[in-house]
Amino acid sequence: MNINRLAFNLLKTDSQSQARAGVLTTEHGQIETPIFMPVGTVGSVKGVHVREIIEDIKAQIILGNTYHLYLRPGLEVLEQAGGLHRFNGVNKPILTDSGGFQVFSLTGIRKLTEEGCRFTSHIDGSKHFFSPEGVMDIERTIGADIMMAFDECPPGTADYTYAKNSLRLTHNWLRRCFARYRETEPKYDYYQALFPIVQGCVYHDLRKESANFVQEFDADGYAIGGLAVGEPAEKMYEMIEVVNDILPTDRPRYLMGVGTPLNILEGIERGVDMFDCVMPTRNGRNAMLFTWEGTLNMRNAKWAKDFSPLDANGTSFVDSTYTKAYVHHLFKAKELLALQIGSIHNLAFYLDLVTQARAHILAGDFVAWKRSVSEKLMRRL
Repeated sequence: MNINRLAFNLLKTDSQSQARAGVLTTEHGQIETPIFMPVGTVGSVKGVHVREIIEDIKAQIILGNTYHLYLRPGLEVLEQAGGLHRFNGVNKPILTDSGGFQVFSLTGIRKLTEEGCRFTSHIDGSKHFFSPEGVMDIERTIGADIMMAFDECPPGTADYTYAKNSLRLTHNWLRRCFARYRETEPKYDYYQALFPIVQGCVYHDLRKESANFVQEFDADGYAIGGLAVGEPAEKMYEMIEVVNDILPTDRPRYLMGVGTPLNILEGIERGVDMFDCVMPTRNGRNAMLFTWEGTLNMRNAKWAKDFSPLDANGTSFVDSTYTKAYVHHLFKAKELLALQIGSIHNLAFYLDLVTQARAHILAGDFVAWKRSVSEKLMRRL
Protein backbone atom coordinates (compact mmCIF):
# COMPACT_ATOMS: atom_id res chain seq x y z
CA MET A 1 0.00 0.00 0.00
CA ASN A 2 1.84 3.10 -1.20
CA ILE A 3 -0.98 5.60 -1.60
CA ASN A 4 -0.67 8.71 0.56
CA ARG A 5 -3.82 8.80 2.66
CA LEU A 6 -2.46 10.93 5.47
CA ALA A 7 -3.62 14.28 4.11
CA PHE A 8 -1.70 17.41 5.09
CA ASN A 9 -3.24 20.77 4.28
CA LEU A 10 -0.77 23.62 4.74
CA LEU A 11 -2.89 26.66 5.56
CA LYS A 12 -0.28 29.37 6.01
CA THR A 13 3.46 29.98 6.25
CA ASP A 14 4.59 32.98 8.27
CA SER A 15 5.94 35.84 6.14
CA GLN A 16 8.84 36.59 8.54
CA SER A 17 9.92 33.02 9.36
CA GLN A 18 9.38 29.40 8.31
CA ALA A 19 6.59 28.85 10.89
CA ARG A 20 3.64 26.93 9.44
CA ALA A 21 0.01 26.26 10.35
CA GLY A 22 -1.72 23.26 8.86
CA VAL A 23 -4.14 20.38 9.33
CA LEU A 24 -3.07 16.73 9.31
CA THR A 25 -5.92 14.27 8.71
CA THR A 26 -5.83 10.65 9.87
CA GLU A 27 -8.61 8.10 10.08
CA HIS A 28 -8.77 8.67 13.84
CA GLY A 29 -9.23 12.42 13.51
CA GLN A 30 -7.67 15.70 12.48
CA ILE A 31 -4.55 17.26 14.01
CA GLU A 32 -4.04 21.02 13.91
CA THR A 33 -0.36 21.83 13.47
CA PRO A 34 1.97 22.86 14.96
CA ILE A 35 1.15 20.25 17.58
CA PHE A 36 2.69 18.77 20.72
CA MET A 37 2.13 15.05 21.30
CA PRO A 38 1.99 13.71 24.89
CA VAL A 39 4.18 10.64 25.36
CA GLY A 40 2.36 7.46 26.39
CA THR A 41 5.34 5.12 26.63
CA VAL A 42 3.59 1.91 27.70
CA GLY A 43 0.20 2.83 26.27
CA SER A 44 -0.58 5.43 28.95
CA VAL A 45 0.47 8.99 29.66
CA LYS A 46 1.89 8.61 33.17
CA GLY A 47 -0.62 9.55 35.87
CA VAL A 48 -3.20 10.98 33.45
CA HIS A 49 -6.62 9.52 32.60
CA VAL A 50 -7.77 9.30 28.98
CA ARG A 51 -10.64 11.67 29.78
CA GLU A 52 -8.17 14.29 31.03
CA ILE A 53 -5.95 13.81 27.97
CA ILE A 54 -8.83 14.41 25.59
CA GLU A 55 -11.15 16.81 27.43
CA ASP A 56 -8.88 18.95 29.61
CA ILE A 57 -5.43 18.77 28.04
CA LYS A 58 -7.09 18.64 24.61
CA ALA A 59 -4.45 16.38 23.10
CA GLN A 60 -5.08 15.64 19.43
CA ILE A 61 -2.54 12.80 19.12
CA ILE A 62 -0.44 10.78 21.58
CA LEU A 63 2.65 8.57 21.32
CA GLY A 64 3.27 4.94 22.14
CA ASN A 65 6.69 3.30 22.43
CA THR A 66 7.38 0.27 20.25
CA TYR A 67 10.15 -1.16 22.44
CA HIS A 68 8.15 -0.99 25.67
CA LEU A 69 4.84 -2.18 24.17
CA TYR A 70 6.61 -5.08 22.46
CA LEU A 71 8.04 -6.23 25.79
CA ARG A 72 4.90 -5.52 27.82
CA PRO A 73 2.00 -6.24 27.39
CA GLY A 74 3.32 -7.93 24.23
CA LEU A 75 2.06 -8.34 20.69
CA GLU A 76 -0.36 -11.20 21.41
CA VAL A 77 -2.32 -9.10 23.89
CA LEU A 78 -2.34 -6.04 21.62
CA GLU A 79 -3.51 -8.01 18.59
CA GLN A 80 -6.26 -9.76 20.53
CA ALA A 81 -7.39 -6.36 21.84
CA GLY A 82 -7.62 -5.05 18.27
CA GLY A 83 -4.66 -2.69 18.49
CA LEU A 84 -3.51 -0.02 20.91
CA HIS A 85 -6.49 2.31 20.31
CA ARG A 86 -8.90 -0.30 21.60
CA PHE A 87 -6.53 -1.52 24.30
CA ASN A 88 -6.06 1.89 25.96
CA GLY A 89 -9.34 3.53 24.93
CA VAL A 90 -7.75 6.47 23.10
CA ASN A 91 -9.94 7.10 20.05
CA LYS A 92 -7.50 9.68 18.71
CA PRO A 93 -4.51 9.43 16.36
CA ILE A 94 -1.53 7.55 17.78
CA LEU A 95 2.11 7.68 16.66
CA THR A 96 4.65 4.99 17.55
CA ASP A 97 8.39 5.48 17.49
CA SER A 98 10.42 2.54 16.21
CA GLY A 99 12.04 1.64 19.52
CA GLY A 100 15.44 2.43 18.04
CA PHE A 101 16.30 5.12 20.57
CA GLN A 102 15.41 2.84 23.48
CA VAL A 103 17.31 -0.15 22.08
CA PHE A 104 20.44 1.86 21.38
CA SER A 105 20.26 3.39 24.85
CA LEU A 106 20.82 -0.08 26.30
CA THR A 107 24.59 0.34 26.32
CA GLY A 108 26.27 -2.90 27.30
CA ILE A 109 23.22 -5.10 26.77
CA ARG A 110 22.77 -4.80 23.01
CA LYS A 111 24.72 -5.76 19.87
CA LEU A 112 24.32 -3.82 16.65
CA THR A 113 24.84 -5.43 13.22
CA GLU A 114 23.83 -4.80 9.63
CA GLU A 115 20.91 -7.20 10.15
CA GLY A 116 19.51 -5.38 13.16
CA CYS A 117 19.99 -5.20 16.90
CA ARG A 118 20.13 -7.95 19.51
CA PHE A 119 19.31 -6.73 23.00
CA THR A 120 18.51 -7.84 26.50
CA SER A 121 15.21 -6.83 28.06
CA HIS A 122 15.58 -4.35 30.91
CA ILE A 123 12.58 -6.07 32.54
CA ASP A 124 13.60 -9.72 32.86
CA GLY A 125 16.90 -10.17 31.04
CA SER A 126 15.34 -12.09 28.13
CA LYS A 127 17.02 -11.91 24.70
CA HIS A 128 15.39 -10.22 21.70
CA PHE A 129 16.17 -9.11 18.16
CA PHE A 130 14.88 -6.07 16.26
CA SER A 131 15.27 -5.98 12.49
CA PRO A 132 13.76 -3.33 10.19
CA GLU A 133 11.25 -5.90 8.94
CA GLY A 134 10.42 -7.07 12.44
CA VAL A 135 9.87 -3.53 13.69
CA MET A 136 7.45 -2.86 10.82
CA ASP A 137 5.50 -5.97 11.79
CA ILE A 138 5.47 -4.88 15.45
CA GLU A 139 4.20 -1.41 14.58
CA ARG A 140 1.54 -2.90 12.31
CA THR A 141 0.36 -4.98 15.28
CA ILE A 142 0.38 -2.03 17.68
CA GLY A 143 -1.77 -0.25 15.11
CA ALA A 144 -0.47 3.32 15.19
CA ASP A 145 -1.76 5.81 12.63
CA ILE A 146 1.83 6.99 12.13
CA MET A 147 4.75 4.58 12.38
CA MET A 148 8.42 5.50 12.51
CA ALA A 149 11.19 3.74 10.58
CA PHE A 150 13.84 1.76 12.46
CA ASP A 151 17.03 3.80 12.75
CA GLU A 152 20.14 4.26 14.83
CA CYS A 153 20.22 7.37 16.98
CA PRO A 154 23.89 8.32 17.47
CA PRO A 155 24.91 10.47 20.45
CA GLY A 156 25.17 14.22 19.88
CA THR A 157 28.90 14.02 20.52
CA ALA A 158 29.56 11.33 17.89
CA ASP A 159 32.58 11.97 15.68
CA TYR A 160 32.22 12.26 11.92
CA THR A 161 33.30 8.69 11.13
CA TYR A 162 30.80 7.21 13.58
CA ALA A 163 28.03 9.49 12.32
CA LYS A 164 28.72 8.62 8.67
CA ASN A 165 28.72 4.86 9.32
CA SER A 166 25.59 5.20 11.43
CA LEU A 167 23.83 7.10 8.65
CA ARG A 168 24.72 4.41 6.10
CA LEU A 169 23.17 1.81 8.39
CA THR A 170 20.05 3.93 8.99
CA HIS A 171 19.55 4.41 5.24
CA ASN A 172 20.02 0.70 4.54
CA TRP A 173 17.47 -0.09 7.21
CA LEU A 174 15.10 2.51 5.78
CA ARG A 175 15.07 0.71 2.43
CA ARG A 176 14.16 -2.50 4.22
CA CYS A 177 11.51 -0.77 6.34
CA PHE A 178 9.72 0.58 3.27
CA ALA A 179 10.03 -2.73 1.41
CA ARG A 180 8.31 -4.50 4.32
CA TYR A 181 5.78 -1.71 4.75
CA ARG A 182 4.76 -1.87 1.10
CA GLU A 183 4.39 -5.64 1.05
CA THR A 184 2.14 -5.70 4.12
CA GLU A 185 -1.32 -4.34 4.94
CA PRO A 186 -2.70 -2.77 8.12
CA LYS A 187 -4.05 -5.39 10.55
CA TYR A 188 -7.01 -3.23 11.49
CA ASP A 189 -9.51 -1.13 9.55
CA TYR A 190 -7.52 2.05 8.97
CA TYR A 191 -4.48 3.34 7.12
CA GLN A 192 -1.04 3.45 8.73
CA ALA A 193 1.58 5.93 7.53
CA LEU A 194 5.35 5.40 7.74
CA PHE A 195 7.71 8.34 8.36
CA PRO A 196 11.45 8.08 7.56
CA ILE A 197 13.85 9.67 10.03
CA VAL A 198 16.53 12.13 8.96
CA GLN A 199 19.80 11.51 10.83
CA GLY A 200 23.36 12.79 10.44
CA CYS A 201 24.26 14.09 13.88
CA VAL A 202 25.57 17.72 13.77
CA TYR A 203 27.28 17.47 10.36
CA HIS A 204 25.83 19.61 7.56
CA ASP A 205 26.76 17.30 4.69
CA LEU A 206 25.34 14.22 6.42
CA ARG A 207 22.09 15.97 7.31
CA LYS A 208 21.74 17.21 3.73
CA GLU A 209 22.47 13.74 2.37
CA SER A 210 19.87 12.20 4.65
CA ALA A 211 17.21 14.85 3.97
CA ASN A 212 17.61 14.25 0.23
CA PHE A 213 17.70 10.45 0.58
CA VAL A 214 14.48 10.08 2.59
CA GLN A 215 12.49 11.90 -0.09
CA GLU A 216 13.05 8.98 -2.46
CA PHE A 217 10.32 7.14 -0.54
CA ASP A 218 7.60 9.76 -1.13
CA ALA A 219 6.44 9.33 2.46
CA ASP A 220 3.37 10.84 4.13
CA GLY A 221 5.66 12.85 6.40
CA TYR A 222 9.25 13.11 7.60
CA ALA A 223 10.91 13.07 11.01
CA ILE A 224 14.10 14.75 12.20
CA GLY A 225 15.87 12.51 14.72
CA GLY A 226 19.13 12.48 16.61
CA LEU A 227 18.81 15.95 18.11
CA ALA A 228 18.54 17.05 21.76
CA VAL A 229 20.88 14.15 22.56
CA GLY A 230 23.79 16.11 23.99
CA GLU A 231 24.62 18.70 21.33
CA PRO A 232 24.34 22.45 22.09
CA ALA A 233 20.91 24.00 21.46
CA GLU A 234 22.30 26.29 18.77
CA LYS A 235 23.62 23.27 16.86
CA MET A 236 20.19 21.69 17.09
CA TYR A 237 18.56 24.79 15.61
CA GLU A 238 21.21 24.89 12.89
CA MET A 239 20.50 21.28 11.90
CA ILE A 240 16.74 21.92 11.81
CA GLU A 241 17.33 24.76 9.36
CA VAL A 242 19.61 22.62 7.17
CA VAL A 243 17.06 19.80 7.00
CA ASN A 244 13.91 21.90 6.56
CA ASP A 245 15.50 23.80 3.67
CA ILE A 246 15.46 20.44 1.84
CA LEU A 247 12.37 18.55 3.05
CA PRO A 248 9.21 19.06 0.95
CA THR A 249 6.86 21.79 2.13
CA ASP A 250 3.70 19.79 1.45
CA ARG A 251 4.38 17.09 4.07
CA PRO A 252 4.45 17.36 7.88
CA ARG A 253 7.81 17.57 9.67
CA TYR A 254 8.25 15.93 13.06
CA LEU A 255 11.12 16.88 15.40
CA MET A 256 11.60 13.91 17.71
CA GLY A 257 12.07 14.22 21.46
CA VAL A 258 12.27 18.04 21.75
CA GLY A 259 12.00 19.71 24.24
CA THR A 260 11.63 22.82 26.42
CA PRO A 261 8.92 25.41 25.66
CA LEU A 262 11.56 27.67 24.10
CA ASN A 263 12.96 24.75 22.04
CA ILE A 264 9.48 24.19 20.66
CA LEU A 265 8.98 27.82 19.68
CA GLU A 266 12.41 27.86 18.02
CA GLY A 267 11.49 24.68 16.15
CA ILE A 268 8.17 26.13 15.02
CA GLU A 269 9.94 29.26 13.77
CA ARG A 270 12.16 26.98 11.64
CA GLY A 271 9.26 25.09 10.05
CA VAL A 272 8.62 22.11 12.35
CA ASP A 273 5.02 20.88 12.62
CA MET A 274 5.09 18.10 15.23
CA PHE A 275 6.84 17.69 18.59
CA ASP A 276 6.99 15.22 21.46
CA CYS A 277 8.94 15.07 24.71
CA VAL A 278 8.69 13.46 28.14
CA MET A 279 9.71 16.76 29.76
CA PRO A 280 6.24 18.07 30.68
CA THR A 281 5.20 14.91 32.51
CA ARG A 282 8.64 14.07 33.94
CA ASN A 283 9.19 17.61 35.19
CA GLY A 284 5.61 17.78 36.44
CA ARG A 285 6.14 14.67 38.56
CA ASN A 286 9.24 16.35 39.97
CA ALA A 287 7.47 19.57 41.01
CA MET A 288 8.71 21.71 38.07
CA LEU A 289 5.76 23.48 36.49
CA PHE A 290 5.85 25.55 33.30
CA THR A 291 3.74 28.70 33.24
CA TRP A 292 3.35 31.77 31.05
CA GLU A 293 5.32 33.73 33.65
CA GLY A 294 8.16 31.23 33.97
CA THR A 295 9.04 27.94 35.68
CA LEU A 296 7.96 27.13 39.25
CA ASN A 297 9.65 24.71 41.63
CA MET A 298 6.67 23.75 43.76
CA ARG A 299 8.84 22.38 46.57
CA ASN A 300 10.22 25.85 47.30
CA ALA A 301 9.04 27.29 50.62
CA LYS A 302 8.11 30.59 48.92
CA TRP A 303 4.88 28.99 47.67
CA ALA A 304 3.73 27.73 51.09
CA LYS A 305 1.37 30.68 51.65
CA ASP A 306 0.78 31.73 48.05
CA PHE A 307 -2.93 31.25 47.41
CA SER A 308 -2.87 32.42 43.80
CA PRO A 309 -3.64 30.03 40.90
CA LEU A 310 -0.88 27.84 39.50
CA ASP A 311 -0.99 29.91 36.32
CA ALA A 312 -3.31 32.90 36.03
CA ASN A 313 -3.22 32.47 32.24
CA GLY A 314 -3.45 28.68 32.22
CA THR A 315 -6.15 26.76 30.36
CA SER A 316 -6.36 23.58 32.47
CA PHE A 317 -8.93 22.98 35.20
CA VAL A 318 -6.06 22.46 37.66
CA ASP A 319 -5.00 26.07 37.12
CA SER A 320 -8.37 27.38 38.26
CA THR A 321 -8.94 24.72 40.94
CA TYR A 322 -5.66 24.52 42.87
CA THR A 323 -3.46 27.19 44.42
CA LYS A 324 0.31 27.24 44.57
CA ALA A 325 0.12 26.77 48.35
CA TYR A 326 -1.99 23.63 48.04
CA VAL A 327 0.16 22.04 45.33
CA HIS A 328 3.29 22.92 47.35
CA HIS A 329 1.71 21.12 50.31
CA LEU A 330 0.94 18.04 48.18
CA PHE A 331 4.52 17.77 46.95
CA LYS A 332 5.96 18.23 50.43
CA ALA A 333 3.57 15.57 51.74
CA LYS A 334 4.54 13.25 48.86
CA GLU A 335 0.89 12.92 47.92
CA LEU A 336 0.28 11.10 44.63
CA LEU A 337 -2.19 13.76 43.57
CA ALA A 338 0.73 16.18 43.27
CA LEU A 339 2.24 14.11 40.46
CA GLN A 340 -1.06 14.02 38.62
CA ILE A 341 -1.66 17.76 38.97
CA GLY A 342 1.89 18.53 37.81
CA SER A 343 1.55 16.29 34.75
CA ILE A 344 -1.87 17.64 33.73
CA HIS A 345 -0.79 21.25 34.21
CA ASN A 346 2.42 20.91 32.16
CA LEU A 347 0.77 18.99 29.31
CA ALA A 348 -2.05 21.54 29.15
CA PHE A 349 0.55 24.32 29.07
CA TYR A 350 2.44 22.68 26.18
CA LEU A 351 -0.77 22.23 24.19
CA ASP A 352 -1.73 25.83 24.92
CA LEU A 353 1.75 26.93 23.79
CA VAL A 354 1.41 25.34 20.33
CA THR A 355 -2.24 26.40 20.05
CA GLN A 356 -1.31 30.04 20.64
CA ALA A 357 1.66 29.73 18.28
CA ARG A 358 -0.69 28.44 15.60
CA ALA A 359 -3.13 31.30 16.16
CA HIS A 360 -0.35 33.86 15.79
CA ILE A 361 0.95 32.19 12.62
CA LEU A 362 -2.53 32.47 11.14
CA ALA A 363 -2.81 36.08 12.37
CA GLY A 364 0.54 36.97 10.80
CA ASP A 365 2.35 38.14 13.95
CA PHE A 366 4.11 34.96 15.12
CA VAL A 367 7.64 36.39 15.30
CA ALA A 368 6.59 39.41 17.37
CA TRP A 369 4.51 37.20 19.69
CA LYS A 370 7.36 34.70 20.11
CA ARG A 371 9.75 37.52 20.99
CA SER A 372 7.29 38.86 23.59
CA VAL A 373 6.87 35.54 25.44
CA SER A 374 10.32 33.96 25.14
CA GLU A 375 11.99 35.93 27.94
CA LYS A 376 9.24 35.01 30.42
CA LEU A 377 9.36 31.33 29.45
CA MET A 378 13.03 31.19 30.43
CA ARG A 379 12.51 32.66 33.90
CA ARG A 380 12.89 30.64 37.09
CA LEU A 381 10.34 32.07 39.54
